[in-house]
Amino acid sequence: MAEEQAVNSTFTSVNNNELLVKRVLNAPRELVYQTWTDPEHLPHWWGPRGFTITTHEIDVRPGGVWHYIMHGPDGVDYDNKITYIEVINPERLVYSHGGDGEDEQFRVNVTFAVQNNKTELTMQSIFKSAAELEMVIKEYGAIEGAKSTLDRLEEQLAKIKL
Repeated sequence: MAEEQAVNSTFTSVNNNELLVKRVLNAPRELVYQTWTDPEHLPHWWGPRGFTITTHEIDVRPGGVWHYIMHGPDGVDYDNKITYIEVINPERLVYSHGGDGEDEQFRVNVTFAVQNNKTELTMQSIFKSAAELEMVIKEYGAIEGAKSTLDRLEEQLAKIKL
């Protein structure tokens, strides 16, 4: 059964093993895509509020890897490894998200669609099972974390817009 909610202009939906997050951002698609893929911008917004990241490597191309450590406000570090599968500038990213020695904990499809002078961002995360997704939502606050991350993205976009 699907759960749906729209809060702070972010729409989320949970259906079986899929988490869908959508938001319309007040910036052109090219800028949103650049901010999502540029190592200069990522440390300023990636992750929920209170978290910071340290990037070890980033290569945004099919087969490329973004390896980073997410530092929690409680001092816990989370190892993350994103392996890019599909990169279509400025329309789409497909990647596997892993960490702690596991190459793919879930797969993510991100689309950047033009909506007037804005961008409709859609992030679809597909987990191995509904139980794994439920655990990530309950133990790690995945839905609130996604909303908070997109809040930070929107704040970063406002800073760099021309």
